[in-house]
Amino acid sequence: MAGVIQTTVRRSMPASLLLRVRHRSPGLASCLVGGALAAGLGLAAFTVLVMLLWVSSPYPDSGPGGALHIAASLWLLAHGAELVRVDTLSGAPAPMGVLPLLLVTVPVWLLHRAARDTAEGGARADARLMPGRTAWAGVVLGYLAVAAPAALYAAGGALRPSWTWTVTCVPLVAVVAAGAGVWTAYGRPSGPLEQVLGAVLPRGVRHLVLGPDGRPGVAARAAAAGATVLVAGGAVLLAVSLGLHAGETRRAFGRLTEGWSGWAAVLLLCVTLLPNAAVWAAAYALGPGFLLGAGTSVTPLGAQAAPLLPPFPLLAAVPDPGAGTALHGAVAALPLTAGVVVGWFVGRGAVTGKGRFGVWAAGRTAGAAAFAAGLSGVLLALLAGLAGGPLGTTALARFGPVWWQVGLATAAWLGLTAAATALTVRAWRLRRTRGRGDRRHRPGRAGRAVAPPRPARRMPRPRRGWFGGRKPGRGTPGAEDEPYLLLLDPDPDADDGLRGAPSAPGLPDPFTSDDALSPTARDYRAGRRNPGDAERPGFGEA
Repeated sequence: MAGVIQTTVRRSMPASLLLRVRHRSPGLASCLVGGALAAGLGLAAFTVLVMLLWVSSPYPDSGPGGALHIAASLWLLAHGAELVRVDTLSGAPAPMGVLPLLLVTVPVWLLHRAARDTAEGGARADARLMPGRTAWAGVVLGYLAVAAPAALYAAGGALRPSWTWTVTCVPLVAVVAAGAGVWTAYGRPSGPLEQVLGAVLPRGVRHLVLGPDGRPGVAARAAAAGATVLVAGGAVLLAVSLGLHAGETRRAFGRLTEGWSGWAAVLLLCVTLLPNAAVWAAAYALGPGFLLGAGTSVTPLGAQAAPLLPPFPLLAAVPDPGAGTALHGAVAALPLTAGVVVGWFVGRGAVTGKGRFGVWAAGRTAGAAAFAAGLSGVLLALLAGLAGGPLGTTALARFGPVWWQVGLATAAWLGLTAAATALTVRAWRLRRTRGRGDRRHRPGRAGRAVAPPRPARRMPRPRRGWFGGRKPGRGTPGAEDEPYLLLLDPDPDADDGLRGAPSAPGLPDPFTSDDALSPTARDYRAGRRNPGDAERPGFGEA
């Protein structure tokens, strides 16, 4: 009978492995579905847009199959993959590597949202957080499971993706965006960032990037503000230049296509390239400018005659060939303004930051400003590298700003201006603070000095761990943070080493001798709490 029971309850090997994997990876199936759904939604959005333009076009070049191939290729281009056009007049493949920066937001937002929702456990309010590694790996694998056949399908079209760029960029975008989504679901803990920064930066510089409270440090906030000012200023310069060349911009639409459907397609392409044009304008204001082909540069000092370019509306904003004028040199006000903004952030943080007496030294303030300028240079170099690329071979092999030149120019412009501004703001705020402190300590009407109010201490909220439960915040009281516990005697009857110790010669023992006690203490030891207790009737009878 025992043998029959053993063969009855015995499971097969595949079933045992399946149960073990399911137990170790809870919710992995939902993570895979979430990643696949994010990829499918992105593909569907591009497909609907391309098919709508194909249907409304009066002269389509291909059938619906060609439109679907183009939609898949554009979806891969949104991840940074370079495309290759094979049906050229010369017969040689021509690369197309200019990435419309606005298209990048589609896959990044979908991946971030999918990873965040799966890590949070779905739409239920009482759902538990899923393990971070499971959510991250499931979303990435599910996304790549859809991206792989899409890349294979796009390889059969006239505009096909480059396999080197596809294999590199698509997994990289999936890994970074999904990781950011899981990090958001866990409350954006500072632990992973501290580990990464601790491996590449020293402790003093690390706190400029990530503050002690887990928020961005002074240098990080200043660098982000400087980069934002540069890109926003570039957008303003672009708008001004397009307004000055409004006639040429309007004629470019008519020379490219006819009909409202073609105009709508060109307008949509211009909208997706607006962030690229803003970065180009910022590079122009910084000095290095941009390239309109191999050996054709456009800078504030002068613009060379560009080769034969298509009549694209955004290219109408390019300055005319020739030497630069005073109007072109006025664009230098943009990096100066960005440097002032960076210096203001650093100078303000130098007074209110953490340190001895809450004030940084002048050398540390200037160093933090230079470091923030370097971070802004890194951000602008990254944007410049993404905003440009090849649009063909030979003459159009280099199109857009040169990333390393833009990064160095940003660091140089902002470094000098930010250091001077930070020191000025620091001195001004210190003077105001000292003057305010003198006024607060003046005698009041009653002749008493008025003390300045003490700032309230902020207690940070408990943070969630990266792959676990909640962590106590830095301000959470613990056993090691409570010095007053040392003053409490857990056992009043325990011997602390002083009782029974020999006293000095000629002096009474403070623990055993009655001579060392006051009269009230002697009465208390004798059992009389008040001087008249001995004369009271019934005292001591118990």
